[in-house]
Amino acid sequence: MPETPEPQGRCPRCGSPAEPLQEYCLECGLRLRTPGVVPALAAGWQRRLRWYPGDWIWPSLLALVVAILAGAGAILWTMDAESAPGETLVGDTSQLPTLAEATPTAIPTAPTVPTAAAPTTTTPQTERTRALVAWPEGQSSWTLVVASLPASSGRKAAVAKAKQALNAGLPKVGVVDSSKFSSLHPGYFVVFSGTYDSLSEAQDAASRAAQKGYGNAYARRLTA
Repeated sequence: MPETPEPQGRCPRCGSPAEPLQEYCLECGLRLRTPGVVPALAAGWQRRLRWYPGDWIWPSLLALVVAILAGAGAILWTMDAESAPGETLVGDTSQLPTLAEATPTAIPTAPTVPTAAAPTTTTPQTERTRALVAWPEGQSSWTLVVASLPASSGRKAAVAKAKQALNAGLPKVGVVDSSKFSSLHPGYFVVFSGTYDSLSEAQDAASRAAQKGYGNAYARRLTA
């Protein structure tokens, strides 16, 4: 167990007298204290007051000084803000010069010849509406599964998901009941997009869907 220095100024090993800031014993060579700001301040405190409360006194005094300086700065800033004169902007209220109203003079106009109005043709504007599609009756082919919702959530929730995919630009979007297809697990409403003849075509469609924000869409064959 290492030996600790005594506060009376003597070496704890050989008992030789030591100065307050002495680092090593001159007789046996024992290191008496660790050099630093706090030990030096502690030694100076002990020389003058003969007692020492502990090293906690120095951070406490530093925090007190910082608090006093901050409070003084806040008081000075408040006094400067209250003593600053308020500035009031006053606009020029002098009357602007008025212009004399000009008297209209009659200008002779040439007789106008009525012109025949050109016939206008209006083309009825047709609004293109995009609607959900139904799965072809009895058809088995590859498609893109966009989402699968439990049947307990209701078909309305699946239809809302399908409309979101349709508005995002996915083609031929619809909703099917998974219990009507042997290749799907029953108990779900499945949102699909498109019908494809091969797996490669469906995987290409999945890549295009990922670019439109549907990275979880995957290819699946629906078997009626």
